[in-house]
Amino acid sequence: MMTLLTDVGWSPYAVGIGIGVLSWLSFLISGKPLATSTSFAQTGGMIERMIIGKKASQRPYYKKIKLNINWQWMLVLGVVTGSFLSAIISGDFKTGQWVPYVWASAFGDGALLRVIVAIFGGIILGFGARFAGGCTSGHGISGTLQLAVSSWISAIFFFIGGILTAHLIFYVIA
Repeated sequence: MMTLLTDVGWSPYAVGIGIGVLSWLSFLISGKPLATSTSFAQTGGMIERMIIGKKASQRPYYKKIKLNINWQWMLVLGVVTGSFLSAIISGDFKTGQWVPYVWASAFGDGALLRVIVAIFGGIILGFGARFAGGCTSGHGISGTLQLAVSSWISAIFFFIGGILTAHLIFYVIA
């Protein structure tokens, strides 16, 4: 068991089973599916509320999603914390490494371009998740487990979009 925790790469089959069990437990214990994108919108709303006051909470969208720290928000915190701890325990964490090898081989090792592209991509991803009514975990994991047609369509397009984008970035632009 300890070697599993120190491995840099895990078996996709083991991870898939783990996510499936986690999703099942989420439904069993909380009655809610695994999902994360709403927590980012909630965080944005909470930041807006800190800046402009309670007026932000009156926006129709924020009334719908409720600006509070809930189980989903804590799931995101757990994913970030768990990823960091996993990188530390496996010895894969490297300070000062801002640019992954694959990116560096295609675009150079300059961190500024990588950070700009990552931020821009994250913003687009956030808008897409809100527009689609869910993210890859909401639609791709929880929705497909419930056999929701909209989630299967979303998941198919996640893969198509990811494949096309990777092809564009690493074979056309680079």
